Amino acid sequence: MHLDELRDLMVETYGLQDTERGVPATIAWIAEEVGELAQAVRKGTREQQLHELGDVLAWVASLAAQLNLSMDEAIERFEDGCPKCGSRPCSCSQG
Repeated sequence: MHLDELRDLMVETYGLQDTERGVPATIAWIAEEVGELAQAVRKGTREQQLHELGDVLAWVASLAAQLNLSMDEAIERFEDGCPKCGSRPCSCSQG
């Protein structure tokens, strides 16, 4: 699945609710879900980590839809490696 397909799936599934909730609430949900992902990474099982990662991705996709942004376009700057040094792996911190 491409990232914009995920965004479109979230619109199809939750679009009206998300639009009514609005961008500020969506940002709050993203922050909450990132916290839950952090907790799952520190103390959870693989299944809990997958669950929370999915939640984070879903909320980011919802935000992209509300802002009318392409997730595929947003990630393009990483296609050639690090956006700063252009390397894979990144060599920015190597001196």
